[in-house]
Formats: sequence, structure tokens, C-alpha cells
Amino acid sequence: MPKLWDETIEAHRRTVHDAVLDAAATLVAERGPLAVTMSQIAAAAGIGRATLYKYFPDVQAVLVAWHDREVAGHLHRLAAARDEAEDPGQRLEAVLYAYGLIHHDRARRHRHVPAEPGILVPGDEHVARTQRHIGDLLRDLLTDASQAGQVRDDIAPGELADYCRYSLQAAADLPSEDAVRRLVTLILAGLRPEPRA
Repeated sequence: MPKLWDETIEAHRRTVHDAVLDAAATLVAERGPLAVTMSQIAAAAGIGRATLYKYFPDVQAVLVAWHDREVAGHLHRLAAARDEAEDPGQRLEAVLYAYGLIHHDRARRHRHVPAEPGILVPGDEHVARTQRHIGDLLRDLLTDASQAGQVRDDIAPGELADYCRYSLQAAADLPSEDAVRRLVTLILAGLRPEPRA
């Protein structure tokens, strides 16, 4: 097949795939993940059910793909926040705030989606992989900030990353972005080095 034809077909497949995930996201936000059917997804995406089944075998597969796309977007957003800041402490603060906003925004957009991703995406490994990516990013930032003397060094960076990750889940229940900023300030206060005697 000519290269242009291959590129056109691949672009069409990506467009259909994205339309399906967008439709699923809208339906999940409106009805919750357990109330969504393949027929509803196909109709919302503007395709036939037979076409949808060529891309995904069932609703669970659509939700897993949607979750993967969401996670990839979150990781990209966190990396961008990290890369915009200058020193290790600023990078850490920027990523914590961005991650808090992700929780806050997600709670507003997807009020019917469970906070625990395992409900949508079965299998401990899939959820664990997502948590590892976030944990690794935070651990690396905390290590750099600790080496720069901006974060305490009496607790392992991995434990501090868990502290940050779990604390930021509270951002989903906060009323505003200003409240998320205050939460990040509180988390950073807990990360400060102990004064030397």
C-alpha cells in the first residue's frame, strides 16, 4: 500500500479510537462506569456497534484504555510542571500542586468515577504500575530536594513520596484551587528539614 494510504488509515483509526474514549469519558461522567454499555458508547462516538467491537471487545476494555490515556495525560502534565521550575524545591512544589489539581479536577469532571482506580481497572498490576510511575517521579524529586538541603533527609524519599501521594488525595474533596494550594503548603511544611541542633 502507498505510504499516504497507510498514514490516512492510521489517522482514521486514531480518530475513531479517540472518539470512543471521549464518548466513554462523557458517559462515565454522566452515569458512572457500571451503567455504560457498548451500544451507548457506539452511539455517543457516532459509530456502529460492529465498528466499536473491531476496536474493543467490551466496556471494560474501553474503560482500561480510557484510564491509560488519563494516566498518560497526568504524567505528561506532571513532567511539564517539573520541567518549568528552576531548583529542586520549586520543581517539587510545582509537581505537588499539579498533582493536587489533577485530583481536584478529576473529582469535578468525573463525580461518578470511583476514586480507587482498581474499581475501573481490575488487576493489581495495572493499578500498581500507575502508582509506581507517580511514586517514582515524586521520589526522584524528593531525593534531589533532599540533596539540595530543601527537604528532610531523616526519612527515606520513598516514604516521603507515599506521604505526598496519599496526602494529595484529599485535594479531590477541596472546594477550590486556593484550597489545593494551601494543602500543598501544608505538605511542604511536613517535608522541611529539621533544624540542626
